[in-house]
Amino acid sequence: MSKQLTTFGAGCFWGVQQAFNDIPGVTNTVVGYAGGHVDNPTYEIVCAHKSGHAEVCQVEFDPEKLSYEKLLDAFWNMHDPTQLNRQGPDIGDQYRSVIFYHTREQKEIAEKSKEALDKSGTYDKPIATQIKEAPTFWPAEEYHQHYFKKNGGGGCHI
Repeated sequence: MSKQLTTFGAGCFWGVQQAFNDIPGVTNTVVGYAGGHVDNPTYEIVCAHKSGHAEVCQVEFDPEKLSYEKLLDAFWNMHDPTQLNRQGPDIGDQYRSVIFYHTREQKEIAEKSKEALDKSGTYDKPIATQIKEAPTFWPAEEYHQHYFKKNGGGGCHI
């Protein structure tokens, strides 16, 4: 059984992690930062817009039990992909809608999925989600990991 990784940014990473954890076939999730220009970013630096990172959730999944397409469906449904740097009350580039692909196949599937969603008429505005090669992933501080599970409930946009 080989597992695969993919990484998504869809607003506040607490709710994103919780949503992916609820999907059968997801074997692990870690929240963190990706896509910026500072090594070892902290939450404070990211929130101060000094690093360029997005809050992301790295998802490990078993492709024999869960397809990448199903993960994309969950991603599209957990946030508003027409808003690039905002989700609900959270505003800023760290909340951007982004798919960081880990393989060429993921890139192709993500691009086709985005194009199909754009053409579907589901949204009045174009899909703003970025699709980029996965950069270095920096795990977030421990208190962010499985935040809602540890702290009872959730209050994010999801």
